[in-house]
Amino acid sequence: MDKVMLDLVVAMQGQKIMIIGDMVADIYLEGRISRISREAPVLVLEHAGETVVPGGAANAVNNAATLGGDVFAVGVVGDDNPGSQLTGILREKGINTSGLIVDSSRPTVTKTRVMAGGQATVRQQVVRIDCEAKEPITACLEKRLLEFIGDNIAAMKAVVMSDYGIQTISPAVLQMVIAACKQLSIPCIVDSRYNVLAFQGATLVKQNESEVAAALGYNSLDSASLPEAGHRLLEKLDAAAVLITRGPEEALLFERPDKVTSIAVTNISEVFDVTGAGDTAVVTAALALATGATFIEASRLANFAAGVVVKKPGTSTLTPAELTEAIGVYHENRR
Repeated sequence: MDKVMLDLVVAMQGQKIMIIGDMVADIYLEGRISRISREAPVLVLEHAGETVVPGGAANAVNNAATLGGDVFAVGVVGDDNPGSQLTGILREKGINTSGLIVDSSRPTVTKTRVMAGGQATVRQQVVRIDCEAKEPITACLEKRLLEFIGDNIAAMKAVVMSDYGIQTISPAVLQMVIAACKQLSIPCIVDSRYNVLAFQGATLVKQNESEVAAALGYNSLDSASLPEAGHRLLEKLDAAAVLITRGPEEALLFERPDKVTSIAVTNISEVFDVTGAGDTAVVTAALALATGATFIEASRLANFAAGVVVKKPGTSTLTPAELTEAIGVYHENRR
């Protein structure tokens, strides 16, 4: 059994972390297949229910809380039903939602998936409808976010910035957070889908292979070109470490000055759905770093956590008990 990993799971409990980013309400509209429409060659669905699930940075928040963290969520929601439902779901998990600023002029970001199925059919996604503001946050919103972060960041053991390209993390927010984390010696972990090069000075940056390729201008990356790309990204970001995930292949951890560590994958044959696995990995690494873990230890634990949630459908979370079990099963199978 891996005692270091098991001890980290215990040590993570109650660690105070702040997660700043683009809060999303994932809405699932369930329908039973009734017939083909006479108006167009499309399915007619009988409404069977609606579920709201935390997505985007809210999925990271949800995962961190389920893993036992004392989580402060910071972001923007609209003065609407999805925003109220999302805030309520997070609050019920014991998450501090005081940093979720309500803006009546900016709707809550939603990703609505219409799901169809029946007794003799497989449940499938028919269409997805996204609703998100494209413009930067207002000066007033930015000021309120900065004030909340400034009032609370000193009490944190780690800070995560989860950037889905919806502009909650403005340049001023980004710069303030990284500067404050450096001053306070708090680990700052970044996961940015489209704009990673803006996050210079972060402690640990997590990216997947395709995100690294896009950021550095590669058409694609392979085992031969990835080490060079990882070192380039590490230098450009002036980060302490960069973790690059590669789906079913090993993850690579790059540390200064030129250290590269391969992190073995634990779930090669059991992948069901990779949705949200990156969020799980990021917050697991953040909670581990909050305890004083090394980058290698945090990355290994993050890999175990991601290996659990990819076995579940949709954006999912995992408990400390599930993480502990996964560590045990992995080492039992390697005997």
